[in-house]
Amino acid sequence: MKDRSALRLATLQEALATGGTLHLRDAAALCGVSEMTIRRDLNAHPHVISLLGGRLVMAHTPGVTPVYDLSEQQASHYQAKSRLCQRAQRFIEDGDTLFVDCGSTLMPLMNQLSEYRELTVITYALNVANAVAPLPNVRLVLLGGLFYAASQSFASDSMAESIERLGINKAFISAAGVDMQRGVSCFHFHEVLPKQAAMAAAMQRLLVVDASKFGVVRPAYFASVSEFDVVVTDEEGAPALLRDDHHAVPTITAP
Repeated sequence: MKDRSALRLATLQEALATGGTLHLRDAAALCGVSEMTIRRDLNAHPHVISLLGGRLVMAHTPGVTPVYDLSEQQASHYQAKSRLCQRAQRFIEDGDTLFVDCGSTLMPLMNQLSEYRELTVITYALNVANAVAPLPNVRLVLLGGLFYAASQSFASDSMAESIERLGINKAFISAAGVDMQRGVSCFHFHEVLPKQAAMAAAMQRLLVVDASKFGVVRPAYFASVSEFDVVVTDEEGAPALLRDDHHAVPTITAP
């Protein structure tokens, strides 16, 4: 399987050798596989070829930097995210007020909230709000402001003050990068304020990340690993935390 993936990547590299781009559907047709298979190949080797707006481009092409696309992230590592959310759910109790971060990582957790008698969900993410709004047992607090379509989230200068006035039991935080020295980061600077405000207000702070985020640094730093009470990650991601005595954080792993 790994040999086939390597052959597909070599085929795509040859097709992109002139510095052009290749649509995802054309890449799948060229390799004789599904678009999802191509996505998996690229996710496994992010430093070789980048997927930007549905098109493949060589990662080392001048001027190319990773761009966050929520639709692409939802398909990325979905099974791992689902397993992580099953582990994260164990921290939720009836009557809790939860802060739920934006992005795709925590979306599987929203499907599990109907099991509780009563919950309050605070979020600045439209996709999270749409997922929990139909649930009769969930009271939704949607923090508004200027809408950013790429991350399906809102931002405003007063959002931190709004969060500070709310009593949060648990803050479920996602991230695009986790590095033991350079901290926890995300793609968008407008996410920093609500993340930090929620972490400051919450009684318990949980970082939920799949193993692909470790060793990665994104543009917008928002916390150190040690600021979290719990890290929920994959088994292959946990050792990096457990080996570092200076950043010892209780770690829950999903096999």
